[in-house]
Amino acid sequence: MLTAVGIARGVEVTAADIGLIGRDRELAGLSQLVDEPPAASRVQVLLGEPGVGKTALLAELTRRARSTGLQVLSVTGRVSERDLAFAGLHQLLRPVVDRLPALPGRQAKALLNAFALTDDPVPPDALLTGIAVLTLLSAVADESPLLVVVDDGQWLDRASLDSLAFAVRRLDTEPLVLLFAARGPSAPTGFDRDFDELKVPPLDTPQAGRLLDKQPRPPHGRAREHVLIQADGNPLALIELSKVIAADPGAGRRWTAEPLPLTERLTHVMADQFGVLAPSARAALLLAAVADSPGVAARIPGVGATSLAPAERAGLIRVDESGPQFTHPLIRAAVYHAVPFAERAAAHRVVAEVLRDRPDRRGWHLATAALEPDERLAALLEDTAMQAQRRGGAAAAARALERAAELSPAEADQARRLLAAAGLALAAGQADWVQDLARQVLAVTADPQLRLAARARIGWALVWSNQHAAALSTLLAVVEGATPDLPVVAWDAIGLAATVAYQSGAAADRIAVVRTLDRLSEPVQPPADWPVGLADEQRVWVRACVEPLTAHTKGVDALHRIAAGRVTDLAKVGASAWLLDETQLAVDLLRDALSRLRAPGLSGASGAALSALEWACIDSGRWDEALAAAREAADAAAAYRMEIVAATADLCTATISALRGEYEEIPKLLASAGTSTDAREYRSIAARARHAAGLSAFAQGNFGLAYAQLRQLFDQTGAPVHHHVSYLAIADLGAAAVRAGRRSDAKTLVERALAPVEETSGPRLHQLAARARALLAESSNAEAYFDRGLAEADGEQWPFERAQLRLDFGEWLRRQRRINEAKPVLASALETFRRLGAAPWSRRAETELRACGVAEPVTTTSTDPLAELTAQQREIVILAARGLTNPEIGDRLFLSPRTVASHLYRAFPKLGVAGRHQLRDLTDPPHGS
Repeated sequence: MLTAVGIARGVEVTAADIGLIGRDRELAGLSQLVDEPPAASRVQVLLGEPGVGKTALLAELTRRARSTGLQVLSVTGRVSERDLAFAGLHQLLRPVVDRLPALPGRQAKALLNAFALTDDPVPPDALLTGIAVLTLLSAVADESPLLVVVDDGQWLDRASLDSLAFAVRRLDTEPLVLLFAARGPSAPTGFDRDFDELKVPPLDTPQAGRLLDKQPRPPHGRAREHVLIQADGNPLALIELSKVIAADPGAGRRWTAEPLPLTERLTHVMADQFGVLAPSARAALLLAAVADSPGVAARIPGVGATSLAPAERAGLIRVDESGPQFTHPLIRAAVYHAVPFAERAAAHRVVAEVLRDRPDRRGWHLATAALEPDERLAALLEDTAMQAQRRGGAAAAARALERAAELSPAEADQARRLLAAAGLALAAGQADWVQDLARQVLAVTADPQLRLAARARIGWALVWSNQHAAALSTLLAVVEGATPDLPVVAWDAIGLAATVAYQSGAAADRIAVVRTLDRLSEPVQPPADWPVGLADEQRVWVRACVEPLTAHTKGVDALHRIAAGRVTDLAKVGASAWLLDETQLAVDLLRDALSRLRAPGLSGASGAALSALEWACIDSGRWDEALAAAREAADAAAAYRMEIVAATADLCTATISALRGEYEEIPKLLASAGTSTDAREYRSIAARARHAAGLSAFAQGNFGLAYAQLRQLFDQTGAPVHHHVSYLAIADLGAAAVRAGRRSDAKTLVERALAPVEETSGPRLHQLAARARALLAESSNAEAYFDRGLAEADGEQWPFERAQLRLDFGEWLRRQRRINEAKPVLASALETFRRLGAAPWSRRAETELRACGVAEPVTTTSTDPLAELTAQQREIVILAARGLTNPEIGDRLFLSPRTVASHLYRAFPKLGVAGRHQLRDLTDPPHGS
């Protein structure tokens, strides 16, 4: 029967007896999710203190869902499984695990590997595991509407939480509802934003009184007042404290004399209930508490229905065919901590004996029972960590190694294991933990190589936690300390330091990195782990990050020498090409890099390459490819917790939305990027956001706001907020200034800004500078600047910027009444804008051409049959036309098959087709057509 709010001594209180008292409002809202099969996906988070009734609400909603025909998958987090990779996800999906072979091949392999259900392990890949969960849940929901229930989500292991959060954020039209309950004021990371939240409140005084009246021995008078005050509306407390005061009327006076937090008070009450049991019942109940799993407890000799009967009569535990289950997690915690460590340790050793077939669980039980260093146990936990790592559970592996280090008798083994744990904690995205582990390494070893490696880990962690100043000083110290004995460490650290300096944009940071680079030399005798070309590639990367304009020519020459030979790090060299405005080379190298980084197990390293490709594609007019890269980057960022990658993807999408006149999502995208990063630490991100906001305002005709946004990219002296990004907006700043009536102010600012960089920069900035000056010049002087900009032959590499220049020149020619000269210039600009889908700029060009007497400006019908589709619909249609099935497309684009089908359904009417068999003719028309 459904347990509503608790168990009275000797009497089970059920929903049929008392219902869910005081939860009418919560049930009225939540039941709408399950009373009818859902038409689309919904996620609902329930939060509240222990004992407030979250589990009872979930139970009632589960009952209602089953009565309306919904399938149910459920999981309850357990303290003992927090460090077991994918334990929670396996429990949730166990009823449907037989469907894994039907998933796309690499997804099935990833999930089987995560669950340790394969004899052919593959490299762990959080992205593939997440999309496999999405595809599986979508397939189950397609068969019949589905309810997914997660209780005590705060205790799910990190790998399970991450995979489940990744999947549910990509649900769309699937008939699926997920209910996620957790203790406390906020949900675990992954479920802590963007989802509907319901904070389950305590019962008010009349409701609490009704619940007390339903108890077998309800308190009265002063005793009732004591219970109401102490319980403070908590249903579990009301039930448990009423039982205590019924047996001991004087307990209320002691509660008043000894104030305790509610949870601690309940724990004391439950420990007292445990203490009065017979010794055999206490022993059996302790073993069940240590096992923390009905299935495991049922395997322990002496733990059965007979031995647990007294505890069951006391309402501490329930026993059914699955094994013994505590009626509330607080009871299990109270029992566990009610005995001395020696008794708990003995119980852990008993449980370990029945888990010889589960070495990961057995290792943790033995480790929990240990007080002294023990190399045998340390090695066992290290093996457990390796298993977790192979399955993709980085956090679980790090915890196992951290405990293995604590049990290591030798300092060398302790330091080695702590350092390995720090590396895994970094992969899990837990920067504070990385620093703690690395500092423990520094405390236990004098080995210079281990100490340097630990400092390098701290540097990485500081970067991840947005502490750029501390990160930079730490990394530069690593460079100095690693030279010359550890050249690979030194050169890797200088590369990361350059990344930090680029993101911060601070002049002092960039100077410090260049000075450190100048003191760094290649090893005379390269070590065995020295990658070919490492020093040359890192030098180009560092210079591109800190001096993309002032050392442009020198950097480009070195870049082409490297690209002409064997490139070791395609992503880094490709990103260098992007920063140096060698845009086509950047796109080629980054595409090649990503084709390798998309292999299973490598997708976590793809974030930086995708971020660079996004901007390179925007610059080169490949906007749909940029959006595709941004979506892929957002998926990778979600799977691997890369906030800067996520922010960059949002800004890329916002920028293209502004250029195409799709304004609705821009504020949300900019806000999302802003919450992920600190504008003072990440000036590159702040500058990109200003540029996108300025473009959006300009496109909508709000020139004052556009100027206000773009003006903030430079200070009062003309110095850029960011040494690279600010300059990319300088022509847009000029355009906004003219229309906002700020020509004079902007002219002075632009000249001051360009003075330090113009002589050393490349053709892109020359073109942008020419456009800015032409717009801000007196009309009689403007043509020379326009001519100078259009004379840059390389300017065609950046089609939108070139088309802007032509549009402004065409407008100027028309105002000079040079109509025949203006027409071809404007027509060329319009052709580019239409090809890119830059609707606001297309409208301007069309208006100018009409003013020139061109009634129907050039061709208004697009030759691209897919032009009316969104970028994602285009991707899906093209893949469908190539013969890929919906699951295969979903696997490629990290979407559920149902979402793919939904996009195709919406695309077909726009294309004028009835089915996918007609798509090939649209995407690959016959020759001569």
